[in-house]
Amino acid sequence: MTTTTDGTRTAPAAAGAIRLPGIVLGVGLGGFLDGILLHQLLQWHHMLTSTNHDRIGVKYYDPHTVSGLRMNTVWDGVFHTVCWLSVLLGLAILYSRVTHDRRAVWTSRALWGWILAGWGLFNLVEGLLDHQILGIHHVRGGPHQAWWDTAFLVFGALLLLVGHLLQRGDRAFGHGAGRTGGRA
Repeated sequence: MTTTTDGTRTAPAAAGAIRLPGIVLGVGLGGFLDGILLHQLLQWHHMLTSTNHDRIGVKYYDPHTVSGLRMNTVWDGVFHTVCWLSVLLGLAILYSRVTHDRRAVWTSRALWGWILAGWGLFNLVEGLLDHQILGIHHVRGGPHQAWWDTAFLVFGALLLLVGHLLQRGDRAFGHGAGRTGGRA
């Protein structure tokens, strides 16, 4: 909170002003975490590792062959490009909406709550679309893949819930609190 020259207290940005950029940032950052941890470091899957059992007829690219790994790496790169663009878009929207007290926004529970909610949204959409509907990959293939895919969805729902509760608990960015430093 800041105080203006006329003595009124203003919030750096209303909760509504940071909802969209927070969610978009969360989608991009959640996607990066998924891609870096599950695709690259743990190598549990790539974008097309289950296309031999998919529901849409995409050609199978065996990740255990050089040519198959190349194609999976290209599609992982497409995935990371979308994540990168999401982060850039989220930052651009946030920058355009918050014109005062930017430091307060970055340290607010509201922004980080929306980012967690965006990450949860990413997990839910990606888990339902890629794992369940299209079947192009699973969190971890094998005999227990349904449990891994379910855990991914549950984790996404928990992130969405915790993010929602976190942003609601930020009194400085409460709904309708003072003037905004940008658009609501």
